[in-house]
Amino acid sequence: MENKETVLVTGGTGFVGVHCIVQLLQKGYNVKTTVRSLKRKDEVFEMLKNGGITSFDNLEFVEADLTKDDNWDEAVKNCTYVLHVASPIFLSIPKDENEMIRPAVDGALRVLKAARNANVKRVVMTSNFGAIGYSHKDPNTIITENEWTDPNEKGLSIYNKSKVLAEKAAWDFMKNEGGNLELATINPTAIFGPAFGKDLSSGFELLQNLLNGSMKAVPNLYMNIIDVRDVADLHIRAMVTPEAKGQRFLALAGGKMSMPEIAVFLKNKMPEVAQKVSTKKLPDWVVSFGGLFSPKMKNLASMLKTSRNTSNEKAKRILGWKPIATNEEAIVASVESMIKFKNL
Repeated sequence: MENKETVLVTGGTGFVGVHCIVQLLQKGYNVKTTVRSLKRKDEVFEMLKNGGITSFDNLEFVEADLTKDDNWDEAVKNCTYVLHVASPIFLSIPKDENEMIRPAVDGALRVLKAARNANVKRVVMTSNFGAIGYSHKDPNTIITENEWTDPNEKGLSIYNKSKVLAEKAAWDFMKNEGGNLELATINPTAIFGPAFGKDLSSGFELLQNLLNGSMKAVPNLYMNIIDVRDVADLHIRAMVTPEAKGQRFLALAGGKMSMPEIAVFLKNKMPEVAQKVSTKKLPDWVVSFGGLFSPKMKNLASMLKTSRNTSNEKAKRILGWKPIATNEEAIVASVESMIKFKNL
């Protein structure tokens, strides 16, 4: 199978980005990817090998950073499509929220401007559920892609605020300056699934804290889950499906799981690695009280009130998509990767 078109994937070292590259190469596309430093090329090659790629003839690297203008014109040159997956990385929460928000917003605009100027056909941008559902409190009504999280929502994390503002900025740009460029966004819920390298994505930290016993009691938080392979598949479908132009797509396997349910599932499904997993529930009032003193607990407290009654119907209907992994299968694949790369 060979596609002559070239696709740029921003953030080739990332969990979602590398899965997008694997699937594009398997489909025969020429792929460019951005990395903040070309010194990380070998790291990407290793992950791609772990993903089953044996030939790198159709892969090209460009050094580019979301916070700088350098090389973005080169990155998008001769590309038909762009998958804008990269997101600024912070190892700790900055004191000034603009340190996280500005790179996310400005980075998205850098990519869109470069793509428009290079006559790229379509950009598919990775947003998240946090840009859609965090202001929806009614558990009896379904959250759809028509909704937006209020960026000033009480308790909203800086990360989710950066995501909603970056996506809003992207749609505003398209409306006012987009020219012939097309845009679609993918809004994933919690992303799990197989990793191709030892660096863990943020979702894995939750499982790690459960499995290593550092989480002594489990908050009664519900989450929707999506496998990273399905996230990559959705990006590619949104890239080539004509009807995806101008659309947002929630990405989730279906249904929801609470953290206590995940704890019990791990105990039953993978007892050999789940010996330290606590099934003791942390009362909601403890989480709320802790939110007065801890930024992390404050974020958890806001999530207690967030409805998780949402649907993947739109992605199925418009993109002809069907998830390959259930919530449970995505979690198992994550834990198996953590075992493989010795992260437990």
